[in-house]
Parts: sequence; C-alpha cells; structure tokens
Amino acid sequence: MTTLPLLKAAGAAALALVFPERCQLCRQQHAAPAHGFVCNACRLRVQPIAGPSCSRCGLPFQGAITHPFDCPNCKDVPLAFSRARSAVEAVGPARRAIHLYKYQRALWLEPFLSDIWLPTALPDIASSPWTGIVPVPLHPVRQREREFNQAERLARILAAPLSLPVHADLVQRTLPTDSQTHLSRKERAANVRRAFSPSRPLHLDGTRWIIVDDVLTTGATTDAVASILRRAGASEVVVWTVARGT
Repeated sequence: MTTLPLLKAAGAAALALVFPERCQLCRQQHAAPAHGFVCNACRLRVQPIAGPSCSRCGLPFQGAITHPFDCPNCKDVPLAFSRARSAVEAVGPARRAIHLYKYQRALWLEPFLSDIWLPTALPDIASSPWTGIVPVPLHPVRQREREFNQAERLARILAAPLSLPVHADLVQRTLPTDSQTHLSRKERAANVRRAFSPSRPLHLDGTRWIIVDDVLTTGATTDAVASILRRAGASEVVVWTVARGT
C-alpha cells in the first residue's frame, strides 16, 4: 500500500473515532453522515403535519374538519402574515434535532432537517412567485453566543432549490428578548413587539416575502418581523418553519 492510501485510511479511522456513525438522536442505531447522523427508526418517529389545520397559523387539529377554519389563537387577531406553515410537529426526534442544531451547533443535522422540511415546503412555495426570503434575525449578542443564526442557514437551504435570494439585512433584532418557551401568546407578543426594527429605510411596495425560522409556536416572533415588512409596503408575507410547536 502506498503512502497516500495509508494516510487516507488513517484519516478515516480518526474521523470514525471523533464522529462515530451512530444516530445523534437516540444514540443506539447506526446512522451515516450522509443521512445527517439520524437513523431510520428516528426518522419514522417524525410526525408530519397532515390533515386539518388552522388556515392562518397552520396549527394542526385532531378531528374531521373539511372546511377552512381559524384556530382560537388566530380568530379575531390581526396578523401581519397571511399564513404560516410548518412541515412537522415539534415533538420527538424533530424537536431534539432542532434543539441540538440551535443550541449545540449540530450543523451535521442539516441533511436530516432538510429531508423532513423541503418535500413539504418546496411545492407550496414554488406554486407562487416570491421576491425573497427573510430569516428571523438574532440579536448580535445571541448570535455571538451561538456562532450562527439557525434561521439564516435554514433560509439558505430553502432558497437554493428555488433560486430565491435571502435577505438577512432587511430586519434587525435590537432587543435581546428572553426565552419565550414558557410564555403565553399575549406575553410572547409583548416580549417581541419592540424587539425588531428595519435595518435601514425599506421600500418594499408590491413585494412578496417568505419569513423562515426553525419552530413556530404562537407566531408572535414571526408576526413582529412580518409587521416590519408590511409597514414597508410588502403586499404579502408568509411564514415557513421546519416544525410547529404547541
């Protein structure tokens, strides 16, 4: 064996020690890098959003409803986005993957997140013309802590097959809001109402935008971003996230 193959073999062995081909979600089954280190068993536990859901925020509803409806959270509530949609429920493997991705910089999970998101999002988005994609911004302090903005990376994953531009420079987060995990819808709305502002004077008359984030729960954060785009003249704003919380 020549020197080069020996070096390659040694390098592969070293990588296997650092990144064993084991599912990063259940830590039990085999999972290769090409599959985002997520095994088939965990993939089968992902819960796609199907069936009836709120026409505004996309909240799934367990029941036999055949006509469009607004959930109690959206009914009679003015929203800046026309609709919000998500591909899967933020439970089980999907929730754990997003948590690892966002808080532990597990970027190797992007192939898995793409697999559970894009097959649902792409056909919906491709059915209409759009100006571009706006990722929900992080406050600079939070972005320095995490070293990246997960919403911006997801936006670029979504934009690539659609040949849409990503505009991460339209909206900025000016206040480092607290975690919203345990807040009610009203509390979340108040928490983010003044957290965002235009990055510069915006003139978006007649444009149509897609806001991207990892998880949508009450929609307060994405609605705050959508409000800025609408006030600048955008004719329509929709929201797409990987997962839908409850």
